[in-house]
Amino acid sequence: MINKQGLFITFEGPDGSGKSTIIGLVYDQLKKDGYASKVVLTREPGGKNNLIAEDIRHILLNKMEYKISGRAEALLFAASRAQHVQDFIKPNLDNDKVVLCDRYIHSSLVYQGYARNLGIKEVWDVNNFGINGLLPSLTMILMVTPEQGMERIRANELREVNRLDQETMSMHHKVYEGYRKIIDENRNKTVVEIDASKTIDAVFKSVYALVIQKIKEHYGE
Repeated sequence: MINKQGLFITFEGPDGSGKSTIIGLVYDQLKKDGYASKVVLTREPGGKNNLIAEDIRHILLNKMEYKISGRAEALLFAASRAQHVQDFIKPNLDNDKVVLCDRYIHSSLVYQGYARNLGIKEVWDVNNFGINGLLPSLTMILMVTPEQGMERIRANELREVNRLDQETMSMHHKVYEGYRKIIDENRNKTVVEIDASKTIDAVFKSVYALVIQKIKEHYGE
């Protein structure tokens, strides 16, 4: 029996983990494998064709001199996410789509809740209000060490370097620890750790196998 509600899959990881590359490869492969009419791709902060959320993204990721407080940063991410859910993610799920999203609520729990020391529970409460309880069916966290992540960013001349990329190494280590904490406390079928230190091809194959399995289970194929 076909499930009338779509499938929500998110990709997470520290800066330089390669998640944006991998999610793009997964999206392209799904289209080749016959899911072109079913799958949609988006990312945070911001979102596809979402002017309000994109305006907030510009504030959050700019490299200007003004400093955003930790609490304001957390609230801005939550506001952008709330708009993204309302305008893009929820409508597509209601239309039986497979939504692939580059970053979601786990990023806020890690970056603001853990690394900014605002409290994971506090950041969860703010975000859960904004998303109205909409959580992914599968979250893949691509893990690399902060050193490897920063080395990749420096080596990739085509990658846009944003405000968060320019944080101190101590911040990047906190982010890594935060994701490690999320993984250790949520080792179940909805949160999966991916060793992203391997080659792009190896990481892609591991991720795609999980995604296609989840899709087939969801739609009873």
